[in-house]
Amino acid sequence: MALFNFGKKKKEEKKTTDCACACGCSASEVGNISNDCCPEAKEGICCIKVLGAGCKSCHEQYENAKEAVKAMGLSVEVEYITDMQKVMAYGVMSMPALVVNEKVVSMGKVLKPSEVEKLLRQSN
Repeated sequence: MALFNFGKKKKEEKKTTDCACACGCSASEVGNISNDCCPEAKEGICCIKVLGAGCKSCHEQYENAKEAVKAMGLSVEVEYITDMQKVMAYGVMSMPALVVNEKVVSMGKVLKPSEVEKLLRQSN
């Protein structure tokens, strides 16, 4: 009986996360919108998330993202995720991070509201 399995790779699992967007879907593959999740994303933005540890700069990014959404007149709620397991599922190593339509668009710096708007327009 072998105690160790050297050289054998573990089977890779698909990373999934809950999607709290307006479309009401239950989950999607991280970084890749499927046809079942966020159908509105084909026409625009359905999910905006700020990933952080709850620190001052992460909270500032959350407020700036909400301000940008309001300035653009979008009817999308910005979600603030501090659960480290959920944050790590996105592959984010530097916080705060901004996720639009389940794709990480920025990490490691606090964006001004105008910078967030620019990213949202590019994702739209």
